[in-house]
Amino acid sequence: MSMLGLAARNSSTMLRRNLLHARRYPSLTLNLLLTPVMLLLLFVYVFGDTMSAGIGGGADRSAYIAYLVPGLVLMTIGSTTIGTAVSVSNDMTEGIVARFRTMPIHRGSVITGHVIGSVLQSVISVVLVGAVAAAIGFRSTDATLPEWLAALGLVTLFATALTWIAVGMGLVSPNAEAASNNAMPLIFLPLISSTFVPIDAMPGWFQPIAEYQPFTPAIETLRGLLLGTGIGHNGWLALGWCLALTVLGYVWSKSVFNRGAK
Repeated sequence: MSMLGLAARNSSTMLRRNLLHARRYPSLTLNLLLTPVMLLLLFVYVFGDTMSAGIGGGADRSAYIAYLVPGLVLMTIGSTTIGTAVSVSNDMTEGIVARFRTMPIHRGSVITGHVIGSVLQSVISVVLVGAVAAAIGFRSTDATLPEWLAALGLVTLFATALTWIAVGMGLVSPNAEAASNNAMPLIFLPLISSTFVPIDAMPGWFQPIAEYQPFTPAIETLRGLLLGTGIGHNGWLALGWCLALTVLGYVWSKSVFNRGAK
């Protein structure tokens, strides 16, 4: 079997393994998924009217639902990838990876399986959060089919980028608790982005912090695609961040994983 064929076959096996683990132990994924769902319900039903008036939508929470959902969709991805960091750390510390290294399998298939599995879980989690959002009033009537496809592509690419970063965090963590703590910025960054309020409504000194980070351009791009509004330069910034984080996470993860094999 060629090296490429071996890598594909072994990666497929590792993917099935990770999906089986997720199915047998769903508590971690569900707990992480609850964070964006609870924030969605909290901000819509407790702060919705006030926040809607603050962004110029009048005292009507439907305007704020439309504003809020794109940011929480990407926050869902960040939450899901924390589980990836924990899962990778468990594999590294419990000895299964050491055993895999003694077997005739492609070395990179172990983390590749984690990445593909995590991206699939992220997309499923986004669909579930989207279903909750639709149930409480979110509508995307102005988006065209190409914009929906572009939104799906952005979600997938963003999930891939964050997953590779999470894999690297899991590899360098000494245990699952440390992995979970190390990956917390993936939930914290959306909180200081344009998820909940526009950047120009923030204090002047804080605006650069919210603007020059990976979540904000991705959120603004997804918001424009789902609501049928303009995205300006945010589309290129979001694409650049996704590609940069993917390359960084891939190189970092491969380096740490291969170094541990020596």
